[in-house]
Amino acid sequence: MNDRPVFEHKHFAHCESGVVSSLLTHYGLSLSEPMVFGLAGGLTFAYLPFIKINGMPLLSYRMFPKSIIRGIQSRLGVKFQSKIYRNKEQALADLNRFVQDGQVVGLQTSVYWLPYFPPEMRFQFNAHNLIVFGKENDEFLISDPVVDHVVKIKSEDLQNARFAKGTLAPKGYLYYPVFIPPSIDLEAAIRKSIKKTVNMMSRAPVPFGLRGIFFMADRIEKMGGRKEPRYIKLFLGHIVRMQEEIGTGGGGFRFMYAAFLQEASDLLQRPILSEASSKMTEAGDLWRQFALACAKVIKSKSDQIDLNPIADLLRQCGEAEKRVYRMLASG
Repeated sequence: MNDRPVFEHKHFAHCESGVVSSLLTHYGLSLSEPMVFGLAGGLTFAYLPFIKINGMPLLSYRMFPKSIIRGIQSRLGVKFQSKIYRNKEQALADLNRFVQDGQVVGLQTSVYWLPYFPPEMRFQFNAHNLIVFGKENDEFLISDPVVDHVVKIKSEDLQNARFAKGTLAPKGYLYYPVFIPPSIDLEAAIRKSIKKTVNMMSRAPVPFGLRGIFFMADRIEKMGGRKEPRYIKLFLGHIVRMQEEIGTGGGGFRFMYAAFLQEASDLLQRPILSEASSKMTEAGDLWRQFALACAKVIKSKSDQIDLNPIADLLRQCGEAEKRVYRMLASG
């Protein structure tokens, strides 16, 4: 861990899994983003009407923030050093010291305060992960996994992003790997992680997992006769944003898990995992169709909204995923 190789920026699909993959690779454990996501048990679904994001129910298509960092440690025996801060000045001083020492670190931030994002993409989402690997004058060098090139940010802007208020407030959260085991039984780790994901998605109570998907479909269907058209469109817009704009979204996380299953199939020589990968890709395609159907309603100028087809599409997403988990459980 004392070697200081030159950091290489890479473009990933999602922030937390991308940052963890990039940090581990930089410090000597080369794992693809899908492998990190799958091993950490990152796939899920949750519809939480009692937790609000911008006044709307929290939707999650992956495990909650920090779970990939925790999951990869639990599954592989990797150790991360992490810290949250009450004092902003201390957080900045520590970051400057890490940069001076050549330490590459991950940070949790708010998208709203990152000026390299276009204005239309900046909103209050406080769980965006990125990497700081250097500094030029008063600007930190940033490897943001969802940006295709290295970007720079001034200290003041980064401080604002690290200490944004609200749901999932980052509180200056900083982390980096400090120990990687000399040997890892990757095959055993893959088997355990798949079993965990299958159990969670298949057996978790409402509003999580498969039951959560069907629960949200019922809520959407019933909304038609109870809510004003304006609210319905706002709600569907919230679904699309949470699914397609935050990280890789619902469909994208399914595609990433499919890539993990294919990689696992190649490593373990288990053809059923390749078949499950294809089925999960089909589920991802259905999630994208669901988002498109929501978007068409949002763009329509009519106040006559039929939510039944949208609810039915969501149920199809649930049924498609159910087939995948049954296949994985039997194999």
